[in-house]
Amino acid sequence: MMDWAYLFEISLTGIAGGGLYALAALAFVMVYKATRVVNIAIGELLMVGAYLFFTFASMFALPLWLAIPAAVLGTGLLGAVIERTMIRPLLGEPPISVFMVTVGLASVLVGLVEMIWTADQRRLPDFMPTQPIMVGDAFLAPKVFWGAVIAIVFIAAVLVVFRFWRGGVALRATASDQAAAYSVGINVPRVFSLAWVVSAMIAAVSGIIVGSIGGISSSMGVFGLSVLVVVIVGGLDSVLGALIGGVLIGLIEAVAGAYLGGEYKLLATFIVLVAVLLVRPYGLFGTHEIERL
Repeated sequence: MMDWAYLFEISLTGIAGGGLYALAALAFVMVYKATRVVNIAIGELLMVGAYLFFTFASMFALPLWLAIPAAVLGTGLLGAVIERTMIRPLLGEPPISVFMVTVGLASVLVGLVEMIWTADQRRLPDFMPTQPIMVGDAFLAPKVFWGAVIAIVFIAAVLVVFRFWRGGVALRATASDQAAAYSVGINVPRVFSLAWVVSAMIAAVSGIIVGSIGGISSSMGVFGLSVLVVVIVGGLDSVLGALIGGVLIGLIEAVAGAYLGGEYKLLATFIVLVAVLLVRPYGLFGTHEIERL
């Protein structure tokens, strides 16, 4: 007989974890929508954000209210440097060229982290409440719960800002039609840079939350593999797909891990990925692009 209370508890944990996937997936989708670049290094940018927070909070002993914004802004600056030095020179080149640059960038970032901070696992300072969270009879780890709350609030804030802010309107216009954006006076290269900066900052927030839950190490970038599954399932260019895909994959991972074992979590998500792509090759909410010859 199935223990429904246990299933409910596992499902809550999976949905909360899915909120973190959704936040990181939003960072991925933002770059892809604006620039059509598949950024494989999103997990490594997330890692850099977590390590910068560790540096400012633990090594420099800055107060948390200053260390977190400093880490987010520092990662955003890194995003701007990456876009200006590695991505913009490849405008007009085949997509595979830019894709391989992001693959190489991921390895470079891992190498830099290991050179500067070593490969040892470290703990981030606690900045979330630690009181147990109960939903009915179900227990939810406080860090997971508050991490999901922060992710949801941050996602909502980003969507509202980009709905009404002039830069957000320019980004959405560029994502819709670059030629039309040029024709109405939008500085498209600057929008590309904005997309990378904002994406890196969102990844940093996600990295700080993920790192506070499970610690940080140079292998944190593996988180980006699950994020890639999320955005492919949801649709590479769909914000709604990133949000729903995050919750879906988080739920599947939690249930598979609880009932089949932790080693089956990744297998379960890739089975779902293959099944979705067989039915909808462009993802659940992705744009079905028709190319005319």
